[in-house]
Amino acid sequence: MYRLRDAGFLAYLVGGGVRDIYLGKIPKDFDISTSASPNEIRKIFRNSRIIGRRFRLVQVFFGGGKIVEVSTFRCRTDDDEPGDEASVLPANNEFGDPAEDAFRRDLTINALFYEIEHYTVIDYVGGVKDLQDKVVRLVGDPTRRITRDPVRMMRVIRHAARASFTIEEETWAALVANREMLNLCPDSRVRDELFKDLRGGACRAWAELALDSGIFLVLFPFYAHVLTEHVEAISIRKLLLNLLGVLDRLVAAGQAVPEEVVFSLMLIPLFKVESELMAVQTQQAASALALDIRERLEGYFSRLNIKRCTQDIVARALVTLPLMIAHEREGKWPKWLTRKSYFANGLLLHELYSEACGLKEVAAVDFPAAASREVTKSSFSGGGGSRGPAFAPGTKGGVYGFRKY
Repeated sequence: MYRLRDAGFLAYLVGGGVRDIYLGKIPKDFDISTSASPNEIRKIFRNSRIIGRRFRLVQVFFGGGKIVEVSTFRCRTDDDEPGDEASVLPANNEFGDPAEDAFRRDLTINALFYEIEHYTVIDYVGGVKDLQDKVVRLVGDPTRRITRDPVRMMRVIRHAARASFTIEEETWAALVANREMLNLCPDSRVRDELFKDLRGGACRAWAELALDSGIFLVLFPFYAHVLTEHVEAISIRKLLLNLLGVLDRLVAAGQAVPEEVVFSLMLIPLFKVESELMAVQTQQAASALALDIRERLEGYFSRLNIKRCTQDIVARALVTLPLMIAHEREGKWPKWLTRKSYFANGLLLHELYSEACGLKEVAAVDFPAAASREVTKSSFSGGGGSRGPAFAPGTKGGVYGFRKY
């Protein structure tokens, strides 16, 4: 910021960094907004690169892997000029001034600027009052802002959940009324935002808001029947929230929870009701149900682009859970189960499920090590024996028999 100022440009700390400092938290990263153009920033900071297509910004690299993103003040034409209300994510690379940039931001609490001339916070949109009142509010007209970019609805819920804030009434009403517009957004953007929510440490609070607003069922439509029409809908919702609460505890403890564990926890209540998951008692029944679950997951996860190998791990862990519960009552695990490649994941899921049901907390787990046990020789075709190398580098014929010159 000082280097930009000394070069004759305005430069402010902006966004979540200002919000977190105001709330007494440690920011995860820092963003800078400036009156300098991307090319001018690039000339000032040689340790940088220009990125972005819709709006270009500059990443400045520092030691220890630190990256500071520097953007040029943006103008307000994206949301203030008359246009087609059905349009989503219009292209806009025009630059503006600090006030215009503030009104372009999603939430009032993320539209604050900190300047280094007088060490003060600049507030154009009432963000300081909303921080004091613990309110999440969209900047400008909520319906128009959501129409322009429906992903903003997910950001509203995320920040309300993480900070334990309430959502302002007009913003909440616009969110509920326009929730189906999330289906207009690119799948990649929805996936990226969703994983921030699931792994952000406030997943249970996020899920409560997402369920109350209906956004949860837009993201996971396969849950609609069991959460709205089923006779056990209330208990299903409670179990789901308890499982997500366990996930939050693991994140708070510094655990890097992989995708397969996140989705296994989320899907237990669904398959417990729809597939009578807990009725599985034999290996044969578990294998049959695993095939059925794999087929369903392909449809469930089509929008989220979840890898097939991850779906396989989720399916196998889910059907192993009732086997673990059944044999726990007998006081020991059978040898045939302990020899299975999926035993580690099944045991982990069993422990997390037990915690969600009110039993003891799970100790710290090396998730990647547990997940990697899924990959064994039996995962590949051909059965026993190991295959030799595709070619021998030191032989006369060279690679794949081609002559070396």
